Amino acid sequence: MGVRAEETPNPNALKFTTDKLIFDGESSISVMPGNTSEHEILNDLMKLDGVDNVFGYQNFITVNKQFDAEWENLSPRVQEVFAKHGY
Repeated sequence: MGVRAEETPNPNALKFTTDKLIFDGESSISVMPGNTSEHEILNDLMKLDGVDNVFGYQNFITVNKQFDAEWENLSPRVQEVFAKHGY
């Protein structure tokens, strides 16, 4: 089934859910501008032009875009990052 993008109450955030586990454990992971993570998928997402921050937990990552970015341009690039990492 791959990766599904789901709307959230925040129009600047989309939740990308997979059928596979991305993160082990019970802790969530957030990456804010200027920070990095031990998880390369989060670092790769943060490198995308238009991404403000990311939040991950088990089988999903929520991507928050910058105010002036458009989902129609950003979402396919987010999907490419997931594909690069095998999701």
